[in-house]
Amino acid sequence: MRIATRGSALALTQARYVAGLLGGAELVEATSDGEPGDKSRFVRGVERALLAGEAEIGVHSAKDLPSQEMPEGLEIAAAPPREDPADAWIGPGSSLEDVPVGARVGTASLRRRAQLLATRPDLRVEELHGNVDTRLRKLAEGKLDAIVLAAAGLRRLGRESEMGFRLPVEQICPAAGQGALALQVRVDDERAGAAAASVNELKAMRELTAERTVVALLGATCTTPLGAYAQVDGERLTIDAFVGLPDGSEWLRDRIEASAEEPALAGAELSRRLLAAGARELLDRADGPK
Repeated sequence: MRIATRGSALALTQARYVAGLLGGAELVEATSDGEPGDKSRFVRGVERALLAGEAEIGVHSAKDLPSQEMPEGLEIAAAPPREDPADAWIGPGSSLEDVPVGARVGTASLRRRAQLLATRPDLRVEELHGNVDTRLRKLAEGKLDAIVLAAAGLRRLGRESEMGFRLPVEQICPAAGQGALALQVRVDDERAGAAAASVNELKAMRELTAERTVVALLGATCTTPLGAYAQVDGERLTIDAFVGLPDGSEWLRDRIEASAEEPALAGAELSRRLLAAGARELLDRADGPK
């Protein structure tokens, strides 16, 4: 079995993890295209490798995989056990309330920006791109006081010791699919589909399905200031969502509980409630001139 993956340190670590679950697999590094900051370029490279028959399984960070569109002939076949979905603060302080006034915080995520400023409007949030190593280096160079990264990436890279503190998901709602991996296969490849399904965790797949449904029905993208986080506990599923303006001045939060057996229905119901509360107008304004 061949696994298509990006060539970054984190992507290769994730692909090796999946290969281990499968009992061994060859890694195929896919090339990316597009502009820097365009997350979809990473996805396209892996998907091209699958469609070209260069690999049988594609491994994605689930939060990078668009919820509204997927090339014809491909499908998500599995979600292995999920890593910590929360965001992590790297810098001074033991909680967001404890962070020094006016701290310069680096992130490229409008979702993180909106929620940080909603809680701490005094923070100076600055745009920061690059892989985990690049962002940590810029922090070490003193160009910023703190940065926010996905806890999952730090844990997978064995760098969790650099975390200052974990941002509670009740305070900073994660991106849909954060901490989860999505295994993609060709629809007509039964062998690859069966292999991927053998490492699927039902809990992770249900959470991912609920979260991706919210994103899809709100017409959001990976750059939208939207958080969606589902948690399955036995037969119950709780799903939280945040929608806001990038400057943190206006936002909506909601949470529902539903049956874990119907994650898409739960995501649809939460989307309906958010739209009724004005989420569409907020998102349209967020997508306008910044």
